[in-house]
Amino acid sequence: MTTRVIVAVMSDVSTEAVEWLAKFAIAIGVPAPSSADVDTVLALAGQAARSSHRQAAPVACWLAASAGLSPADALAAAQQLSAG
Repeated sequence: MTTRVIVAVMSDVSTEAVEWLAKFAIAIGVPAPSSADVDTVLALAGQAARSSHRQAAPVACWLAASAGLSPADALAAAQQLSAG
């Protein structure tokens, strides 16, 4: 079964955010996220917020990371959950 993942491109991610994320990645010992991963994580956060409450957004991202899911797989799961 193929799952279609819809990602809204967030071309307005600020330079400050990208720089902070790169520094945070170094601080925790992981590679900085690609722009595609940032867009997908933001889409996941948006999906969680629209489907529930804005407070669900950061926690959904944390849950996905805790589960070891890629951003795309986490977004697909959130979209399936929201679809019914």
